[in-house]
Amino acid sequence: MLPATGDGTDLPEDAPIAVKEAVLPFHRFRTVEGHGVDTVLSPEMKSTGEVMGLDAEFGTAFAKSQAAAYGSLPTEGTVFVSLANRDKRSAVFPIKRLADLGFRVLATAGTAQVLRRNGVAAEVVGKFSEGPGNVVERILAGEVDMVVNTPFGSPGNSGPRLDGYEIRTAAVGAGIPCITTVQGMAAAVQGVEALLRGDIGVRSLQEIHADLTGR
Repeated sequence: MLPATGDGTDLPEDAPIAVKEAVLPFHRFRTVEGHGVDTVLSPEMKSTGEVMGLDAEFGTAFAKSQAAAYGSLPTEGTVFVSLANRDKRSAVFPIKRLADLGFRVLATAGTAQVLRRNGVAAEVVGKFSEGPGNVVERILAGEVDMVVNTPFGSPGNSGPRLDGYEIRTAAVGAGIPCITTVQGMAAAVQGVEALLRGDIGVRSLQEIHADLTGR
C-alpha cells in the first residue's frame, strides 16, 4: 500500500504488511514413476498462482497467506521436527515456543538430542528407513499436525535425502503444513501465535486505503 507521494521507502509505522505465498499444489503432481514429488523447491518449480495475506502485523499476515494457499496453520496438536545439522541450533527457539504453546514435539534422534539439551521435551520417532512405527506411518495415520523438515545431503536415493523426501511427501498426502526452512518455521510460529490470540480478521482494501490516505 504505497502512499500517493514519495518512493515508498518511508512508510507510516501503521502501514499494513503484505505476505505473498506461491500456490504449489504438490498433491496434484507425480513423478514419471507415479510417486509424489518433493516439496523442496528447485529451479524448475512452477507456481500455479499466488495469494497475499495483508494485515497490521507480520504473524497475522503470514497466517492469512498460508490459509489462502494451503490451509490454516494448526493451533494445537503434534509437530514433527527433523533438521539438517546446520539448522539444529537456530531452530531451537521457534520449536521451544511451539512447545510452550502446548504442542507435543516429535523428532528424529539427532534433532531430539539437540532440543532436549536446550530444554525442549521431544519424543524420539524413527525415520522412514528405520522400519515399522516410523514417522511416515504416523503422519499418514493422522497423528501429526505439522512437519518441519529441512533438507540435507546431496540428491540421491538413499540415506537422509530419501528419508526427507518420504517425510515431506507424506505430509502432502496427509494435507498438513510442511515447512522446509528455519525462516519459514519462525514465520509459522508467529502465525500460530496470531491465530491463538484471535487476531485474524477481514478488512477490505478500500478500508485500508481510506485509513492510509485519510490522515
